[in-house]
Amino acid sequence: MSESTSSVDNGVNVEALLGAREALSQAPEAAQFKWRATCDWVKGTHSKSSVTSFFGLGEEQQHRREFTFEADHPEVFASEDLGATPVEVVLCGLASCLMAGVAAVAQHRGIQLNSVKATLEAGMDIQGILGIDADVRNGFDGINVSFEVDGDASAEDLEALVAQSQKRSAVFDIVTNPTNVNVSVTKTG
Repeated sequence: MSESTSSVDNGVNVEALLGAREALSQAPEAAQFKWRATCDWVKGTHSKSSVTSFFGLGEEQQHRREFTFEADHPEVFASEDLGATPVEVVLCGLASCLMAGVAAVAQHRGIQLNSVKATLEAGMDIQGILGIDADVRNGFDGINVSFEVDGDASAEDLEALVAQSQKRSAVFDIVTNPTNVNVSVTKTG
C-alpha cells in the first residue's frame, strides 16, 4: 500500500496534519485541548446547543462562526419533534468522526475516495429512561456502523482505512470506554 498523496485529492491536508503531529510530539503540553458546548432550554424537550470556542495549542481558540444544534424528542414521545434526539446527535458525532478519519487515512495512503457512506443504528430499550424497569440500561445496547466505500483500492485496503479510522477516533473512544462526567448545579435568578 502506497503512502503518497500526489495524485489523490480527498480534501485532507495530510502534510499539515503530519507537521502538527511532529510539532506536538516536541511540545506535548500544546496537545492538551478542552472542548466546550453550551445548551439552552427552549421549551418542553426542545433545546439549542452551541459551540463557539475551545482551548488548544496553549491558548483560547475561536471557531470561524458559532455552530448550533437543535435537539428534541419525536411526537411519539409527546414532543414537538423540532430537532434530532440527543441520542441521534451522538450517532452523528460518531459517524462524523469516523468519516473524517477515513478521508484522512485514505489521503495519507494515496487512496482516492469516490464516495463513502456510513449508516449507524443503535438499539435502546426505553423502559429504563421512562422508569418502567430500573434494571434496563438508559443508553444504547449496542451500535452498528456499516460503511459503503467506493475508492481506488482493494476491498482489504478499504477495510483497513475504516479500521485505522476507528483506532484513532476520539468519539469511538468516548462511546466505547467509560468517561468520567461531573455534573454541578448553580441556582440563578
